[in-house]
Amino acid sequence: MTHFSFADESASPLTQLQKKRLVEIARMTIHDYITNSTTYDFDEVDNRLLVEEGVFVTLHRKGQLRGCIGQVIGNGPLSYLVRDVAISAATKDPRFPPVKERELPELDVEVSVLSKPWPVYSIEDIELGTHGVIVKQGRFRQGLFLPQVATETGWSKEEFMSQLCAQKAGLPRDCWKDASTQMFVFTADVFDEDDVGLSP
Repeated sequence: MTHFSFADESASPLTQLQKKRLVEIARMTIHDYITNSTTYDFDEVDNRLLVEEGVFVTLHRKGQLRGCIGQVIGNGPLSYLVRDVAISAATKDPRFPPVKERELPELDVEVSVLSKPWPVYSIEDIELGTHGVIVKQGRFRQGLFLPQVATETGWSKEEFMSQLCAQKAGLPRDCWKDASTQMFVFTADVFDEDDVGLSP
């Protein structure tokens, strides 16, 4: 898969073992919640995984998106937020029905740890495949694409922004041209089970 660098200066880069730990937490959480309706319980001892950071958990099944939920800004320790959003990705993504137990062996689990977003004022400042993008109008209309969306779809920058406005924010396709639309970018450290030496 394509890798993206983690560029938030407030936290050190994740090690391979730390990435493996986060993917394991996501996988175990989904397994326990779907099979037993219980929440995976653990005590985190790695201080790096107790930093507050935004994170998304993305699920694929047979190469197709099966769920993706996260938080742009972390509101608690990273490892515990991974647990929370893993449950949401498996059961609360409005685009999909909740994951069934029979699907668990076919799921691929991907974790994206986000930097803090910063504003941009032109799409010329957006680097496809490196930046995730947020568009926002007012208090309630906003949408987000993770950096890997551009790589997976092959969209041009204009199509990427148009899809973001319409598909994710529920706004006109050309809202990114509107001066009242705020745009933010972020980077992400993206890794899945193959990257960290795990398999479903």
